[in-house]
Amino acid sequence: MNIGTAADRSNLPAKTIRYYEEIGLVHPGRRDNGYRDYSQSDLNKLCFVQRARGLGFSVEHCRQLLSLYEDGNRASADVKALANAHLGEINRKLKELEQLKATLQSLVDACHGDERPDCPILEELSGEHG
Repeated sequence: MNIGTAADRSNLPAKTIRYYEEIGLVHPGRRDNGYRDYSQSDLNKLCFVQRARGLGFSVEHCRQLLSLYEDGNRASADVKALANAHLGEINRKLKELEQLKATLQSLVDACHGDERPDCPILEELSGEHG
């Protein structure tokens, strides 16, 4: 199949598919005219990467997951370890976001939001707070 069909079936932009080829995630064949020729296996890999990226896995982690997927002798413990590490990173980011939320909420609560020029939000951002 050509790149347009692969893009339609994988729900990925052709530009993304070309990028994935450039970095070696997929290796489509070439037709006699030089155009890419995506196989069902290539399409499966594109869909796999799209779903993994949707779960927030980095491109490098997608590469590792694809390698494990293609390895019939893989240990599921290796897959679980990679997913668990990613889950830990998500939890770390969630804690960081909760801290950011609490800080911003306290600044919003401290701001009178009236006609006066005093604004704790701007003071905090400028470093002028006491």
